[in-house]
Amino acid sequence: MVVYGIKNCDSVKKARAFLEHGQIAYRFHDYRVDGLDAALLQTMIDAVGVDALLNQRSTSWRQLSDQQKHDLTPETARQLMLDVPTLIKRPILNTGTQWLVGFSSDLYQTLV
Repeated sequence: MVVYGIKNCDSVKKARAFLEHGQIAYRFHDYRVDGLDAALLQTMIDAVGVDALLNQRSTSWRQLSDQQKHDLTPETARQLMLDVPTLIKRPILNTGTQWLVGFSSDLYQTLV
């Protein structure tokens, strides 16, 4: 099981605490430390779709130019997420059989 995100994100902290409290083994992949390559991002996109991954409520999104926001295609969204990984919703959990986007204790409870 792998949790993807950045260590100082509150949602990532909640997800990690939930998994640790439930004694669920996982590996943490920090985009800032471990990086994000095109192949990993494409795997995520293939699993859940661009719309599920792109966080249009984030501070990073608000910092984009209006042109970047309005000229959005799946390919430009993919490139933006590669360039600015904080545009990706967090956390992303890969259980090995499914991908979960965001943290919900109810959803994570199904893992226990």
